[in-house]
Amino acid sequence: MTVHLVGAGPGDPELLTIKAARLIAQADVIVHDYLSHSSILELAKPNTEFIDVGKKPGRPTPQELINSLLVHLGSQGLNVVRLKGGDPFVFGRGGEEAEALQTARIPFTVVPGITSAVGVPAAAGIPVTHRNVSPAFTVVTGHREKGGSTDIEWEALAKVGGTIVVLMGVSERAEIAKRLMSGGLSPDTPVAAIRWGTRAEQHTTRTTLELLGTTALQAPSTIVIGAVAAYEFVDVTQHNSYVAGQ
Repeated sequence: MTVHLVGAGPGDPELLTIKAARLIAQADVIVHDYLSHSSILELAKPNTEFIDVGKKPGRPTPQELINSLLVHLGSQGLNVVRLKGGDPFVFGRGGEEAEALQTARIPFTVVPGITSAVGVPAAAGIPVTHRNVSPAFTVVTGHREKGGSTDIEWEALAKVGGTIVVLMGVSERAEIAKRLMSGGLSPDTPVAAIRWGTRAEQHTTRTTLELLGTTALQAPSTIVIGAVAAYEFVDVTQHNSYVAGQ
């Protein structure tokens, strides 16, 4: 049998890939993170074992323990699905798990998922690239395990151009905005923060880089910084959108 590192997508169960849904339905054991929609687990067959290793505030599961668990389960001849939100290799620590499995000579596959870095802005009507507006986009974590956001070269990112998509950046947003402006981005740069992207309760807050630090936001939110954050190519009657300061 095999360990499958599977991306569950950004939240909407209908955004699962066909392959992901099939593997979930066939799994003997599903080792899962905190998933933004629990109905994804309902695709599993009866008697499937579920192991929750989600990194919740106050009681995180050490990554080393997860790695060891996957190696142990994989060595038992079980059909194992390691289920992650988004894509396994986009800030999902899938690379660390793949490395542990490879070192232990446990067969594994990687099943890509729609990353929230692209899927969530799209659901809010924001194209991360747009001809003559944004020729590129950069995806960056707003929080590192050690050092918060301080060891990320935000000033350099400000000079790259295009769109900046920040994941896990709500708590560090004031520092991020300050340093991006120090790097040359205009205080008037549009910003959109999408909470619960792709779900029914999706909510978008629109502000500027100057006001980002004082704009009320809640995690989980995907923060989009750049000219494209001013766009909203969706049926606005179907989503909540709020402009800070108005």
